[in-house]
Amino acid sequence: MKFHKEGIVSLIIALIFAAVLISIGNWIGNPVIFYLLTTISVIILVVIIQFFRSPIRQWHINDNAIIAPADGKVVVIEEVEEPEFLKRKVKQISIFMSPVNVHVNRYPIAGEVVYAKYHPGKFLVAWHPKSSTENERTSVAVLHDNGKTILFRQIAGALARRIVMYAKEGDSAKQTAEFGFIKFGSRVDIFLPIDANKC
Repeated sequence: MKFHKEGIVSLIIALIFAAVLISIGNWIGNPVIFYLLTTISVIILVVIIQFFRSPIRQWHINDNAIIAPADGKVVVIEEVEEPEFLKRKVKQISIFMSPVNVHVNRYPIAGEVVYAKYHPGKFLVAWHPKSSTENERTSVAVLHDNGKTILFRQIAGALARRIVMYAKEGDSAKQTAEFGFIKFGSRVDIFLPIDANKC
């Protein structure tokens, strides 16, 4: 288990806040208040550490498969028109990440990054139907060697106010490598060819 680099600033802030709370509890001198503030401090630190955890995983790379770009719960599987880049009918799969999920986002396929764009926007709840087009988001498209292009999108939610995207146009995408991170819960959409099948 590793601690993700995106959480370093949050961890430092949490440590300072915890130290201040514990110092206040110690200064007051009341054992009940001291233990209460210490407990709150420990809970905050545990939440930060678990949220920014980055488990070390053994991946089975399969050039003929598409992996999920995020941990979480599949909340949408439907056929839609993708207007931003693919501009055709595709199969959309949406994955909702709660605050307890791992928030590292990974390339679902290998290939060349042919599109990478950040869109400022609103902070509607991640499961809202309009969050995919109105919320702060990023869009990344990867062209596979077989000629198929996959688009995936990080979407900020009501709680998530920080999307990090590492992908840049022209990059070489490696399946399972990190392309981004979303802080404090949100959603990732992936847009697949209409003939994509589960295996």
